[in-house]
Amino acid sequence: MPNTTFTSPLVRWLSAIESSRYFQITVITIIIISALTIGAKTYAIPPFMEQAVTVLDWAITMFFLIEILLRLAVHPDKKRFFRDPWNLFDTVIVVGSLIPLEQAGSVLIGRLLRVFRVLRLISVVPELRFLIEALLKAIPRMGYIALLMFIIFYIYGAVGSLLFEKINPELWGDVSISMLTLFRIATFEDWTDVMYETMALHPLSWIYYLTFIFLTAFIFLNMMVGAILEVMTAETNKQALGEAKEERDNMALQLAQIQAQLTELQRSLNGVGKAERSQSND
Repeated sequence: MPNTTFTSPLVRWLSAIESSRYFQITVITIIIISALTIGAKTYAIPPFMEQAVTVLDWAITMFFLIEILLRLAVHPDKKRFFRDPWNLFDTVIVVGSLIPLEQAGSVLIGRLLRVFRVLRLISVVPELRFLIEALLKAIPRMGYIALLMFIIFYIYGAVGSLLFEKINPELWGDVSISMLTLFRIATFEDWTDVMYETMALHPLSWIYYLTFIFLTAFIFLNMMVGAILEVMTAETNKQALGEAKEERDNMALQLAQIQAQLTELQRSLNGVGKAERSQSND
């Protein structure tokens, strides 16, 4: 029992620190500094600067480790802490950053995990986390659109290989190469040069290119954007409904408390009235 009374105020104090706005701003600032240190290591800097960056990198890693331990300490259910994908992601990144870079076999892994520390901005900033969650929920719908795009790419790639293989085997030698060429056309990377080359032998080949660009760059791209926007709109409405429900629950609780206070006040007034009437009768 004494142990509980000692721990409870400490947990509340740590929870207040972890949820404070200043602490969140500090975490975001440290993540940005971490990104800058990673970028500094890609340049040829003097040895003393390199040592300073290394010390700063380890200090940042220790800060992230303390921050993860703090979040774990204030979490109401320790067993469910790692069931949250964002908590698991942050923990893997932080623990992986503890890999010493002096070991030759783990240099690449350690550096990559340090680069991925920048992604912790997503888990810290709620708006970014909302965007990523919406994007992940839109992946199933986008998958069907991507499958349909692949079918169109395959059909046009096979047709292009049959028609234009003799003109330029490097671009239309087989279906796979043709699909790579079509991807280049879909991204508008010098696609007119490819079109004019085939038009020299097939004057009507412009129909092939324009129909493909119309399907991929306009229809399918807009379908992708529409799927993402639909999911984001649904998630925004769901979040707004949740906030409205929480606000209604808070208002109902406040009204219940006011009603209880009024009832108690009414009882007190009735008691005072009865006492006054009994005194007057006496």
